[in-house]
Amino acid sequence: MVQPVPVITVDGPSGAGKGTISHMLADTLGWHFLDSGALYRVVGQACLLEGVGWDEQRAVADIARHLEVSFRTAPSGEVLVAYKGRDVSRTIRTEEGGRGASTVAAIPAVREALLARQREFRQPPGLVADGRDMGTVVFPSAPLKIFLTASARERAQRRYKQLIAKGENVSLPRLLEDIEERDARDSGREVAPLMPAEDAVVIDSTATAIDDVFAQVMQAVRDRGLLKA
Repeated sequence: MVQPVPVITVDGPSGAGKGTISHMLADTLGWHFLDSGALYRVVGQACLLEGVGWDEQRAVADIARHLEVSFRTAPSGEVLVAYKGRDVSRTIRTEEGGRGASTVAAIPAVREALLARQREFRQPPGLVADGRDMGTVVFPSAPLKIFLTASARERAQRRYKQLIAKGENVSLPRLLEDIEERDARDSGREVAPLMPAEDAVVIDSTATAIDDVFAQVMQAVRDRGLLKA
């Protein structure tokens, strides 16, 4: 019997450290990487480019079904994202990009349209999938599911420091408000709400250094027998 390609899912709210941990994990294991949030961000950005409101559910779902998106890795290691050949790598990572992603992700038809595309990333030797419903919906049979969390205030402070370092003028109270609104939207949606899978390893990174979080994740990888000698 052919063994299925192993998948490690890393779910959690924005700013919990999913992206960093997922990249570290994929690099360490030599596995493929899926940033599912980027797909939803591209859908949100595509709506803006096509003049479609995020609340126009039928039109948004149509965009998701026919999404012309491509990913490539630059020599620097940065993952570049294009929509219809247009580089949207930076615009989808803005606060507006995050709001768009969270808004369109609440549309059931959009989630259904992107489900098969996400599962196509499951290729040998393995996949690290970063998102919000990777362990509960997209890859429910994954041998290891990680759920990273942190307080909303801590996540807002992390985002604030990132944006200030980029030279952007931002408000910490506004960022905290945005994060709390997004948490409510992600956790309260009817389809695939943000929540840990029943068998997930839950890690709170609020007061834990990223290297220590990664050490906990790698211990879970070893415990599941996913680390080849």
